[in-house]
Amino acid sequence: MAVQRGCQIFSSGSTDSIRLVNHLCSGRLEVMLNGSWSSVNEDDFDQQDAEVVCRELGCGPPSGLQGALYGETEAPEWSREFLCEGHESALLKCRSSVQKYSGKAAGLTCSDSGNIRLVDGDHRCSGTLKMKYMGEWKHVYGSYFNKKIEESVCKQLDCGSPITVRRRTSSEDVWRLSEDCNGSNLMECKKYIDYDIDFTEITCSDSIRLVNGDNQCSGRLEVKSNNSWSIVCEDDFDQQDAEVVCRELECGAPSVLQGALYGETEAPEWSREFSEVMNLLS
Repeated sequence: MAVQRGCQIFSSGSTDSIRLVNHLCSGRLEVMLNGSWSSVNEDDFDQQDAEVVCRELGCGPPSGLQGALYGETEAPEWSREFLCEGHESALLKCRSSVQKYSGKAAGLTCSDSGNIRLVDGDHRCSGTLKMKYMGEWKHVYGSYFNKKIEESVCKQLDCGSPITVRRRTSSEDVWRLSEDCNGSNLMECKKYIDYDIDFTEITCSDSIRLVNGDNQCSGRLEVKSNNSWSIVCEDDFDQQDAEVVCRELECGAPSVLQGALYGETEAPEWSREFSEVMNLLS
C-alpha cells in the first residue's frame, strides 16, 4: 500500500454523503458536511480523489476534471481538502483537512459504469461481485466459477490476480450464468434470474499479479505502479521479496525463482528496485 499522508480521518461511507450536481456521473461535486451540502475547491481535487468519487457513485473511472463545465461556482472560503490514495471505498474515508481557499468549485465527469463491480469489500479490488444486465445490478451466482472466470473478473476491473473466492447464501434474486460460460467476457455468457442460491465474493490482489502461470500462485511477476502494470527485473528480486509476494497472494512459501519458466520477457530499462516495491505492499 502507498504511504499514507498524515491528517485526521473523517469516517462516513454512504453514497448519501456525496453528489454530482447535474447528473449521477457528471457535474459539480458536493459533499455533505455538518448537515449541509458544500462544494470542494478544484485546486486540491486530484485524480485519486476523483477515482474514489466515481467508484462510490457506481460510475466508471473519471474521464475529466473541470469545474467550469458545470457552471463557474465559487468554493466556500473554508473548504475541505481530500487526500485520497485512490483505493478508498468512499470520499469521506479519505484523509482530509480544512483549508482556506479562494477558487472555483470542483467538477468532474465519470465514464459510464462498467457491467461488473465489486462492492462492500475492504478495498476496490475485493467484495461481492455484482453484474449489470438489462439495466439491473444483481449478485452473481458462482458455484461453478473456474480459474478463467475469476481471472477475467479481476482483469476487467484492472485489478491483479484472484486471491480468494467465497460463496455466500443470498435471499435476493441473482444473475445466474450458464454453465458453459468460459470467462473471457462475462457479459457474453447467457444469464437468467434465480433465487435463494449462492452469490460470489472475490478478492483480487490489486497491486501485484502473476501471469502466464498454471495457477494463481505461479507466473511472471507484474507490479501496478502509476496505473500501469510493469514487470520486475529478476536480478534484483530475491528470496525475501518472493516471500512477501507469495504471502500477499495468500499462497505458500516460494519454491522457485526463474523468469524464463513463464516466457523470456525483458524488464523495462528503468525497473523499480524491489525493496521499494515491498514498502508499497507492506
